[in-house]
Amino acid sequence: MTTTNNSMGSLEPIDIEKDAGSDYAHLTNTTIRSFGWRNITVTVKDRQTKMPKNILCDVDGIVKAGEILALMGPSGSGKTTLLNVLAHREATPNATVKQSLYLNGTKTSLRDFRKISSYVEQEDALVGSLTVRETLYFAAQLSLPSSVTKSERIARINSLIAAFGLQNQSETLIGTPIRKGVSGGQKRRVSVASQLITSPNILFLDEPTSGLDSAASFEVMSFVRNIAKKHKLLVIASIHQPSTATFELFDKLLLLSHGKVAYSGPIADVKEYFGGLGFQVPLYTNPAEYIIQLVNTDFSRDQEKATGQLEHIQSSWANSDNAARNIQEIEMEASDTLLDAKLEDHGSANSFLIPFTLIHRSFIKSYRDVVAYGIRIAMYMGLAIMMGTVWLRLDTEQKNIQAFTNAIFFGGAFMSFMAVAYIPAFLEDRQIFIKERLNGLYGPTAFIISNFIIGLPYLFIIAVLFSIIAYWLSNFRPDAEGFWIWVMWLFLDLVAAESLVVLLSNLVPIFVIALAATAFANGLWMSVGGFMVQPETLNVFWRYVFHYMDYQGYVFRGMMVNEFGKRTYSCGTDCHCMYPSELEAQCRIDGKAILATYGFNTGDISKYVGYMLLITLGYRLLGWLVMFLRKH
Repeated sequence: MTTTNNSMGSLEPIDIEKDAGSDYAHLTNTTIRSFGWRNITVTVKDRQTKMPKNILCDVDGIVKAGEILALMGPSGSGKTTLLNVLAHREATPNATVKQSLYLNGTKTSLRDFRKISSYVEQEDALVGSLTVRETLYFAAQLSLPSSVTKSERIARINSLIAAFGLQNQSETLIGTPIRKGVSGGQKRRVSVASQLITSPNILFLDEPTSGLDSAASFEVMSFVRNIAKKHKLLVIASIHQPSTATFELFDKLLLLSHGKVAYSGPIADVKEYFGGLGFQVPLYTNPAEYIIQLVNTDFSRDQEKATGQLEHIQSSWANSDNAARNIQEIEMEASDTLLDAKLEDHGSANSFLIPFTLIHRSFIKSYRDVVAYGIRIAMYMGLAIMMGTVWLRLDTEQKNIQAFTNAIFFGGAFMSFMAVAYIPAFLEDRQIFIKERLNGLYGPTAFIISNFIIGLPYLFIIAVLFSIIAYWLSNFRPDAEGFWIWVMWLFLDLVAAESLVVLLSNLVPIFVIALAATAFANGLWMSVGGFMVQPETLNVFWRYVFHYMDYQGYVFRGMMVNEFGKRTYSCGTDCHCMYPSELEAQCRIDGKAILATYGFNTGDISKYVGYMLLITLGYRLLGWLVMFLRKH
């Protein structure tokens, strides 16, 4: 089921020069004063001992409107798991989760969170060939309801661009491996801004400073802090060893180690609290770095001492007045009015129009990003020139019949094989889909439909350009009908091959493995298609299990009928015909006699086309099913 993010408000037009971002506000009357959680426990089965293992254990905490909470801890402490639980996402595969989440002291549900929260992934899954403004434009198109007018959308985009200091970069590309774009810090700001387009009340950030230097990290978090303070957002961010300046931008800290809380409270009280436990933060030392080292036992030389110290810190917190005060604070936030009665549903983006929005975005990407189709077109043109010059101007003599057959097989099979070049572009699109799906924007149906449609014109262009070069240079049947039928088969071949790439890349979304799987599949189709071994003599297993579902085989049949069905060939000077036919007395070979040796019938063309369409549809439906069943 496709879900969409709901808008919680709109922006009024502003004077950017006067007050950048001052109208980042909510239309809704819903006020989220606090977000709290009690006794969060996540349990998985240990791979070695097969016994239950706690990734998180009885984690409590609270953050209030306008505050920024830092989730910190050593690697493996459970930061990302906790962030996912708080955001109502899957904590970790095959985990058992116990949780109590509260908005304004009232238990909440996934439906509530879809209305009021947004999540910024650790990786910047952005379309590199879009500008900053276009990125925010498409975020608005995919998430805002139709009730928000065009002028309101433009005002909201302008507000965010100004609020995040991106005015000078608004028309700059995000950046691709080939074309340089905005800086890393600016890219992170765009990622955050694109999630603020719906004016959420709660913002989750997974490692927002990952991959950034200290200056860029401070820059990004400063913009987030300004937005949070001005418009009463609740921000929860997992972060790894921030600089002192960045650390001090946060209001609260939740420190984890081995899934348990070591501290949960104001940043301003960190030094005093740990000093009271006997761990005084040295002068001129980054307190964030010091306390993480304090609760990190992974690299300690004396594991027994380090473990004892950590247990002392964790038990001290669990029994402290501060921990009890957090629990009281959550309970005190309980509202007299049920939250569900106060949440307003302002609608969602029109699900019917979402595929068109995705097609529009993909179209811009396809002509700007040469990796998507430009490089593939160049590759196919190179293949066309090679094929045309190797099989250059073949005469219609019987000695060239095998060469014509080889050229037909080569053209169809290798055009299909080279579809592996689409894997990187598809995996990039898939990563963006995963991010947007998890944020509730759309589901696999809209993605598969738009992905299929946007590829059709480019694949047709590739088929035509390849044929213009290879078909005429090789001297295939020299008439317009023969040319366009060849183009049709090549187009169907490419569509099926790309659909196979979509299926296999969804099954194994790792580039090297997807590449190997696609190459293996194409090798299989080449082997059982009917050229290497004729269908009648093909091993029973390969014939009945794979041959009849081999799209390359139907392309080969169609092209063979196109070439030999309406053409004759000279038997040579000695008039010894290799293929007996009714034209043998004229010292010629009827092309249908060649088709008969393969068992091909000229009347089966429409049936072959139907099989190709069914195979393509099957690949796409299977690809959709894989995406539907996978939640990440």
